Amino acid sequence: MSKIKTAFFCSNCGYESAKWLGKCPSCNQWNTFIEEVLDKGNKNEQHNWKNYTETKRQGKTIALSQVSSIEEERIVTADSELNRVLGSGIVPGSIVLVAGEPGIGKSTLFLQSALQLQDVVTLYISGEESEQQIKMRADRLGIVNENFYLLTETSTQVIFQEIKKLKPQLVVVDSVQTLQSNFIESSPGSISQIRECAAEFQRFAKETNTPVFLIGHITKDGNIAGPKILEHMVDTVLQFEGDRNYTYRILRTLKNRFGSTAELGIYEMLSSGMRPVSNPSEILITHKEDQLSGGAIAATMEGLRPLLIEVQALVTPSVYGTPQRTVSGFDLRRLQLLLAVLEKRGGFQFGLKDVFLNIAGGLKVEDPSSDLAIICALLSSYEDVPIPQHICFAGEVGLNGEIRAVNRIEQRIAEAEKLGFEKIVVSRYNQKNRDAVKHLNIEVLALGRVDEVYQLLF
Repeated sequence: MSKIKTAFFCSNCGYESAKWLGKCPSCNQWNTFIEEVLDKGNKNEQHNWKNYTETKRQGKTIALSQVSSIEEERIVTADSELNRVLGSGIVPGSIVLVAGEPGIGKSTLFLQSALQLQDVVTLYISGEESEQQIKMRADRLGIVNENFYLLTETSTQVIFQEIKKLKPQLVVVDSVQTLQSNFIESSPGSISQIRECAAEFQRFAKETNTPVFLIGHITKDGNIAGPKILEHMVDTVLQFEGDRNYTYRILRTLKNRFGSTAELGIYEMLSSGMRPVSNPSEILITHKEDQLSGGAIAATMEGLRPLLIEVQALVTPSVYGTPQRTVSGFDLRRLQLLLAVLEKRGGFQFGLKDVFLNIAGGLKVEDPSSDLAIICALLSSYEDVPIPQHICFAGEVGLNGEIRAVNRIEQRIAEAEKLGFEKIVVSRYNQKNRDAVKHLNIEVLALGRVDEVYQLLF
């Protein structure tokens, strides 16, 4: 009998060592090494993909000038948001990792997207659910597809035998943490198993030119479960996120070898599946009859997409000795910085007030161009004077109270004009960019300091 091979893996980053180490040399964490049994088995048993497709892949040296620069034809899905995030479609031979919270809708989204591809032979591999459970979800989605096939299996050897029989054009794996390879003697979900199973699917995708979607889990810290090398092995990493209390879901790109990482897709979760939201600005702005203080509209950018969101602020006298600072969807430290600017440069006594800030719709805003709208919402609640509904804001606020220029101002102004706003307040240092939008029917107010905005509004 051959000797059993063992190795030690860091449970934090996946670093491999031949012996136990107290401190991981890769991530500098202590006592994270665990022993796992390795048994690569017979190399002749590895799957051979040479006769899978008619086109032969040549492994020879070639000059860069001889490589054709023709863009590869992509599989365009019926989901416009997924196409946007992937970079205008699914690239043949690509391997995509999708991660998100449990119950957020990962399986629903990709089952729906696969069912909508009527002309593509799709194999949906599930290691978590039975055929009946997937059938119930498909009936709820109300989509019929004769080219959609199911396989409930966790062994990669059985999966690849079925793939050779069916020869699908798209493979969806739900989820990679449930798979188990016979070449590794450890439990499913362990670091060595995840790495080996992902490597087998990567080899399959590249040698057969078949796109593969791997749905993955995340840890309680919000990181993708498994070794960090898993994110390096795949071509694209997508993060599916959202708040359970809201119906909106956001699909972000963390890594993309075939497109921009600045794109994001927005969905609305309905009983009939995921509905792509083509114009989220209309949904994120509350249409109310009465004018109330403490509300302002910010023209922000999420990736390459302009979004108009509603900022709500409430400023009340502090009952306790220490004033409260409560935020939802915004950085607390950034709010404290803006309050310090108002107190130092404007003379407003926010140190005696409780401040509550909310970004409507459950979104999390990181764009600094929302600073101006947040300051205007705070001042509106402080003075108890409502801001006119036909005005919005786009500008970063500096420590001296100046309004700094922001990028892509033309797209923000065009989005505001499309939604019916009559005025937009921007920085006077965006002069060059504003010349391109003179033809729009919206008045652009260029101001340089926060006190000028205060005089304009109040």
